[in-house]
Amino acid sequence: MRIFNTMTRQKEEFVPVDKNEVKIYACGPTVYNFIHIGNARPLCVFDVLRRYLEYRGYNVKFVQNFTDVDDKIIKRANEEGLTFEEVSKKYIEEFWTDAKGLNFKEATVHPKATENIDEIINIIKTLEEKGYAYAVDGDVYFRTLKFKEYGKLSHQPIEDLQSGARIAVGEKKEDPLDFALWKAAKEGEPYWESPWGKGRPGWHIECSAMNRRFLGETIDIHCGGQDLIFPHHENEIAQSECANGCTFSKYWMHNGYINVDNVKMSKSLGNFKTVREIADAYGYEVIRYFLISSHYRSPINYNLEIIEQCKSALERLYTCRESLDFALKNTVEGDADDEIVKTLNSRREQFITAMDDDLNTADGISAVFELVKDINTKILDKSVTKATCQAACDVFDELCGVLGILYNRKSNDIDSEVEELIAKRQEARANKDWATADKIRDDLKAMGIILKDTPQGVTWSKE
Repeated sequence: MRIFNTMTRQKEEFVPVDKNEVKIYACGPTVYNFIHIGNARPLCVFDVLRRYLEYRGYNVKFVQNFTDVDDKIIKRANEEGLTFEEVSKKYIEEFWTDAKGLNFKEATVHPKATENIDEIINIIKTLEEKGYAYAVDGDVYFRTLKFKEYGKLSHQPIEDLQSGARIAVGEKKEDPLDFALWKAAKEGEPYWESPWGKGRPGWHIECSAMNRRFLGETIDIHCGGQDLIFPHHENEIAQSECANGCTFSKYWMHNGYINVDNVKMSKSLGNFKTVREIADAYGYEVIRYFLISSHYRSPINYNLEIIEQCKSALERLYTCRESLDFALKNTVEGDADDEIVKTLNSRREQFITAMDDDLNTADGISAVFELVKDINTKILDKSVTKATCQAACDVFDELCGVLGILYNRKSNDIDSEVEELIAKRQEARANKDWATADKIRDDLKAMGIILKDTPQGVTWSKE
């Protein structure tokens, strides 16, 4: 597999630090609101990355954090008359509603910033002892210019960074580029005891601390949205490599932005879309399909026309899989057709080739639709054996499982009323009672049931 590494700006062969385990850290949400589709894109994309690596035989340790204390959380708590703990708890629960709806596979560990204060303090103390951090009136800052490689992830010369840096009112930094590791407590804010007095962690340091605690000093892949490259991931690198004295992450993966009607999504423009509101209208699976249907590094455009196209694409996949279920129950025993199995295997290889090329889910999905075409023409429109149908089911489920789609399949138990009506229609057709047969079809259609006559019999699906 080759991965585009943001650090080197080129595709590199993926070789894990430890051949027995792949360590991945994905930046999670700051829990003060419902997640939006911008949050959901890395959630779905890097869930597919994890699934694909596991599919290829790797043991993956996947860590995704919750930032559960932060200026935004404190502001929301004050607005709602709640504690910051109540706000973070509420929106972590809301996150899980959306994440499960999107078929996100729960991480190996979901650490919270507030549960790792000791580790955060320890790493800050190490930075202070090494001369990379300094305290001023209860605040602790990172001495950015002491880390000579600062800017290497975002590929920004230090001179350019310096020209845009400023010291805000109330800050007592040595240099405008220095950033907060620990913030002294303000009146009414949550705090923890520390060597520098009462305070709370800065945003960047929590990820360095949780990476080290749960994955070790050097990890394989650090991933997140493109907006996190600078300053968040740049600062993580500086903190971690100065504290630990080694490479922080071998590979960096970042997904592209989301536009809404060809305009970058932002709260200030009022085109902000939450996962919940889209799911209420179209369901979660359409969102997941939309988010993985383009290459993860490309910007994607959200609009209702595209969502409708995604809905139609999913319906085509469901129809194929349900037709396979029906064929499997109504075909004869016998050996699998070697030529058809060879075609099925070629689609698997096509899928793997696409996914090995920097997680190209767009081409991976194309391989799945080529598989659907093969199934429709070589299996569903022919009389084949049960073993041939089962081979098609296996490959179909295998590839869709890696993508994390088709997770809302109906039960195999056909509703007794529908089954009875289909049987009556078949009897009417056998007696050439076309009027009765047509009426039953219309009655089923009114129930949202669509019939399709195949060589194996009648299949049905819901509109």
